[in-house]
Amino acid sequence: MYAKVDSCSILGMEVIRVEVEVNTSGNLPGIYMVGLPDAAVRESYRRIKAAIANSELPFPRQLITVNLAPAHLRKEGSYFDLPIALAMLSVCGCIDPASLRGRLVVGELALNGEVRGVRGSLAMALWAKRRGWKEILVPVDNLSEAAILEGIKVVGVKDLRQSLDYLLGKPVPQPELRWRQEEAHLPCLSEVKGQLYAKRALEVAAAGGHNILFIGPPGSGKSMLAERLPGILPPLTSDEVLEVSSIHSIAGLLDPEQPLSSRPPFRAPHHSISHVGLVGGGKNFPRPGEITLSHRGVLFLDELPEFRRDALEVLRQPLETGWVSISRSLVSTTFPARFLLVAGMNPCPCGFLGDSVRACSCPPGRIRNYYARISGPLLDRIDLQVEVSRLTPRELVELPDGERSEEVRERVIRAREIQYRRWGGDAVTNACVDISLLREACCLGEEEKRFLYLVAERLGFTARGFDRCLRVARTIADLAGREKVGVADLAEAVQYRSLERMWGSMFMQEVGHGAGL
Repeated sequence: MYAKVDSCSILGMEVIRVEVEVNTSGNLPGIYMVGLPDAAVRESYRRIKAAIANSELPFPRQLITVNLAPAHLRKEGSYFDLPIALAMLSVCGCIDPASLRGRLVVGELALNGEVRGVRGSLAMALWAKRRGWKEILVPVDNLSEAAILEGIKVVGVKDLRQSLDYLLGKPVPQPELRWRQEEAHLPCLSEVKGQLYAKRALEVAAAGGHNILFIGPPGSGKSMLAERLPGILPPLTSDEVLEVSSIHSIAGLLDPEQPLSSRPPFRAPHHSISHVGLVGGGKNFPRPGEITLSHRGVLFLDELPEFRRDALEVLRQPLETGWVSISRSLVSTTFPARFLLVAGMNPCPCGFLGDSVRACSCPPGRIRNYYARISGPLLDRIDLQVEVSRLTPRELVELPDGERSEEVRERVIRAREIQYRRWGGDAVTNACVDISLLREACCLGEEEKRFLYLVAERLGFTARGFDRCLRVARTIADLAGREKVGVADLAEAVQYRSLERMWGSMFMQEVGHGAGL
């Protein structure tokens, strides 16, 4: 006897179709599972046998061959428990094989026959819809996540017997779906006292998609500024919402009560994270890392020099291209990684170099080693480096609240709309557009070219630093609604771009003075 059930699985960031074939032959019981199954798939035989027995259903008493096609791709996870069990019931005569056609089935089985949830059900439902499937059978725990899509029938089942009843045409009750409304509250930029220079830089970063680094003593507001960046970013488009939600679904991080959100994601990993945790990977089957989980949103790296050097260096290629390619012995996959990097660091290991309240206690060599943890090529990819100074107690008490996030977001959206009309691409910003197009759009005159040449020569810009400066200037002009980039726009961009060199010169002077040199 032969039966086939269509299923699917996750391979990196891709959903792949898997045909589950079951064949019985001979008179001696046994099982062969082929098609490159991993340990979790091979162990499914024990779970399936117990689930069928505890559901009081017949189990084949012949030699069973289970094939997972395509055979050249390795299969992992517990996605195939339910489809294998249904195929076995079909060869036993419990289900008409015709009822299994045209449906995708995924789900893990417990020993008592319950169907447990799996990762990536939203991504699977989206994949099935785009490829013309009309129906998908999922665990009831994943129903609210997968049923958010229109245009495909999603059926949730709670146990093996209920799955059998549904395929036999019996009515299966579906739980009432209640999705929580998206909360409107986000940390407001007006809660940050003072720091007008840093707020302006944050607005420029949001408008053009530029990476930004805050340098300042503890308590100066670096983390507060970073946490308020999502509140001034434009909301995600409908396609971006599905893209981001699918990524979080594959990672198993999606909130079933609020599977879709128009807010850009915000991720803030601890500085002890490994490079694999940051960019993704794994031994055999790559999983998305923090840069992919922050796709279309913000990745905040606080205490930047405390991160491992190898973890920081692997950020260089994703920051440039917007994706990361992971290759392993069994599979190669590409993860999306178009994120806005926000980093924070102290001016020295103790945090008080140049502070107006406390004196720095760090020796010169320790300060040099602290800054050496961040390589020049990585700094070249951070468009804005901003000094954030500590506020005095009087300023904290007497300074009025600044602009609200909604007001800043309106200007950011207008600047993004200008970029969208100019570049004509999906989510293309000044930070990631091709440099040849950018130079053509800047319309630099002789005065602007002469200014930029003198500044680049004096500050020793690299070619990448030169381009980054031009991108920031284009964003500043877009915020002001100017078609042409002027000297004032270039001057402000240079002020942001040259801060790491200005700061390095300043702290060495202070160290020399403190050491009596």
